[in-house]
Amino acid sequence: MKSTIEVQKASSFGSQGIFRLLLVGLAFHIIYIMSVFDCYFTSPVVHGMQHFSTEVADAERLVLIVGDGLRADLLFNRYPFPSIPGSPEVIAPYLRSIVKTRGAFGISHTRVPTESRPGHVAIIAGMYEDVSAVTKAWKTNPVDFDSVFNQSTKTFSFGSPDILPMFARGATEGKVLTWCYEDHEEDFTKDAKSLDTWVMDTMGELFHNASSNKALNQQLREPGTVFFMHLLGLDTTGHSYRPHSKEYMENIQHVDSIVRQTETLFESFYGRDAGKTAYIFTADHGMSNVGNHGDGHPDNTRTPLIAWGAGIRGPIESKSNSPSMAWDLPLESHDVSQADIAPFMSTLLGRPIPVNSVGILPANYLSGGEERKARTMVVNAKTILEQYRVKHAIKKEHILRYQPFSDLSHDEGSSPGSAELQELKMLLSKGEWKQAQEKSTRLIAKVLEGLRYLQTYDRTLLGFIVTLGYIGWSLYSGLFVIQRFGSTASKPSVSEQLNASPLLSFLFIFSIAAALLAMRHSPLTYYAYVAFPIWFWISATKSLWKLKRVDLGNPLSWLAGGIAVIASLLAMVAGYTHRSIWSIGFLVIGLFWPIMTALGPTYRKQDIGLWTAWTVSCLCTAIFPVLSVQKTEDIRAIMLGGAAMIATGLVGTMIQGGIVLQRFTIQVILIILSMIVTASSIQSLQAKQGLPLQNQIAGWLCFLIAPCVPFISQRSTAPPLLRLLDLFLALGPCFIILSISVEGLFYVAFSISLALWVEVESRVNDSTVRQTKKTGVSSSRLSRDSIRIALFFLFFVQVAFFGTGNVASMSSFYLEPVYRLVPIFNPFLMASLLTFKIVAPYVILSAAFAALTAHLGLPPFSLFLIAMSVTDGMTLAFFYNVTDTGSWLEIGQTISFFCITSLLLVWSAGICVAGEWLMGRSLSSARLILR
Repeated sequence: MKSTIEVQKASSFGSQGIFRLLLVGLAFHIIYIMSVFDCYFTSPVVHGMQHFSTEVADAERLVLIVGDGLRADLLFNRYPFPSIPGSPEVIAPYLRSIVKTRGAFGISHTRVPTESRPGHVAIIAGMYEDVSAVTKAWKTNPVDFDSVFNQSTKTFSFGSPDILPMFARGATEGKVLTWCYEDHEEDFTKDAKSLDTWVMDTMGELFHNASSNKALNQQLREPGTVFFMHLLGLDTTGHSYRPHSKEYMENIQHVDSIVRQTETLFESFYGRDAGKTAYIFTADHGMSNVGNHGDGHPDNTRTPLIAWGAGIRGPIESKSNSPSMAWDLPLESHDVSQADIAPFMSTLLGRPIPVNSVGILPANYLSGGEERKARTMVVNAKTILEQYRVKHAIKKEHILRYQPFSDLSHDEGSSPGSAELQELKMLLSKGEWKQAQEKSTRLIAKVLEGLRYLQTYDRTLLGFIVTLGYIGWSLYSGLFVIQRFGSTASKPSVSEQLNASPLLSFLFIFSIAAALLAMRHSPLTYYAYVAFPIWFWISATKSLWKLKRVDLGNPLSWLAGGIAVIASLLAMVAGYTHRSIWSIGFLVIGLFWPIMTALGPTYRKQDIGLWTAWTVSCLCTAIFPVLSVQKTEDIRAIMLGGAAMIATGLVGTMIQGGIVLQRFTIQVILIILSMIVTASSIQSLQAKQGLPLQNQIAGWLCFLIAPCVPFISQRSTAPPLLRLLDLFLALGPCFIILSISVEGLFYVAFSISLALWVEVESRVNDSTVRQTKKTGVSSSRLSRDSIRIALFFLFFVQVAFFGTGNVASMSSFYLEPVYRLVPIFNPFLMASLLTFKIVAPYVILSAAFAALTAHLGLPPFSLFLIAMSVTDGMTLAFFYNVTDTGSWLEIGQTISFFCITSLLLVWSAGICVAGEWLMGRSLSSARLILR
């Protein structure tokens, strides 16, 4: 009796230990995701800077027109739409005439992420938000920043409710006025040119009202006024029809007409004073060929910049082989960074440059003499230097043994850069304008390097802490797995484990580290970054002595296994940039593994049919990762996917038997109905007839009802694979509705592979058990097979994500499928639907993995714990690969890779929990049978 109670207590303690380890692991990985932003992308915004201005205005007012999602090449090129019959040679004749007769132009280069929010912040505030800002907020600001609008006398802004509000927040009360259309107006199934027409009409109405409103009339005529026109039509059209479509071409023509109407409106209202107006036309980002944006592809990062009016030079004939020659524009063009537009606008208006701006004034766009350009460049240099001075003071106050940026003067008793400013002052007093411009440009470049130096000052220290954290977690979890599942000569008692608690050591060391962090005024997240590695390393050190109790078998075999694990992880890392790796992986597990098994002692000839099916399914699934990621809406592929789901359900029912016929019939009907509704919706949307209301209702009904069917009258005696089939059919309608091409076929092939994986591993385990019984070795001990299964699980986790596309499964992020349910712009609902589409394969994976764990007679989460202890090799590799320099494409990809690996591990834990819940009583019955 006493022995039974002790066993129950030990078992209870073991379960608590597993649960505690899972919670610690989840908390660790969720918190450490933020480390990449603290290390590489901290916010550049500081406060307390002095404003600087030339106080000389070239223009009394400025009109900023942003064509959201407009590509530079499609605006400037001749015959940019050759695939459209009858398309004109010049798409935007009015803008082109401005370039050729009275304006300056060039390319404005954006940074990733090429989204509307960071693009507009760069244009209007002159700063590049840290990448994490896009995830923290969209319409509002995570950190208030200064902007051209805030420094204007008054800003009148018209356009999207997604963009305008963020510049009103943080600005002086009443300085930024906004006119926005309603959210429901952003309908992707309608002509998006109406959005731009609304902006033009609303501004025209404002000017009309000024004729009878003296106060408004006076406000519109005040010097330093800004008018902002946000034209969203191109972005909406590009998403719906793609940028090489006739609709996108016509939208460019419409924007060109709006620019003409705007200039006519200002000439009519201001009369003789209209010549004191400066105009700037640009875009926040471009558009990829498939109608997306966000990454660093040149189609997304190259946007047009056209400036004309007061204070802006006219066209200059090109004397060299200018890039504009390819557009048949033999004129001087000057490329700028997107943030350079903000100081340009401030200079034209004679207003202070935004204090957070890092833009370099494009003096080549200004009219006037060299003196004007020299003085404006000095003001530009002072503004950026002021940021360095404030950040320098903060670092110096908070950091022991602080080392300032060596390339700037830091004389005792004076502010940084004082010597350089004194030299500029002397040059201006002597009238040496050219030298003043050159010295200002060099000083700005030097200060920007200094700002980067301060921005990355803590990077080495934080990177070291993060490395200790990930390695410490691998040791901590790995030792737990070995002690928990290894075959031991004598296991430590519960009292031994409790007495070995490293809590006191942790508190002592963490107190010292916390005191040092407090002296540096470090963010709260730093305390968490430090706490985890301290706990992991202390616990791992105290646990090492227990390894002598564990029988690990042949050391050479474990060494070979370790090399195989490292090679597998490196291959998965390579798979993030070379998608063919996932296909090669399927070839290895589909061909090489069966061959190796056939040569081993556990192989049985009667299993040859199962092994053959496994090989065929792997080869079929291997096709999808090598398919093109650029997909078009293919109704035949979608219907073929639905038919394959029905066929798989019928075959699975015949093999398994025992399925509830009524529920199976409902699932098949829902799949067929979703196919019919989807086909009808696609035809209607492609014909530009909108989404019929009955289709939308029927689509939502299928989408919501189908996943609920498996939970109706669930039978406790249903075998796990039958439950797996039930879940597979339940998600079929959702996958059909949200598919654009072959994703449904991938879902079928992937699910079949998972089901066969469960069966194959079960047969291998049964054979292994028979072999181990002859030698008297427990089959439940930690083995190389357990590690292999954990690696297979990690492989399937990655394939579920990358199986049909590039990073984030690109085919999941086309918006065409979403329009079948949500035709009106609703970013959060649309994002939820797209996320659900990515989740669907994981539901099957979670159920299959839970069934496999039960079939092998292992405790829940045991295999996942093994995966957790090895997978951070990938995460750490991607952490070191993150960069904020080089090409913008590399920056965006490295951030994505690190976040994906971190989140997939957290997601994998959710998979295991979801699998145990989804399979429910089926697993209980299976485990009971095994006992």
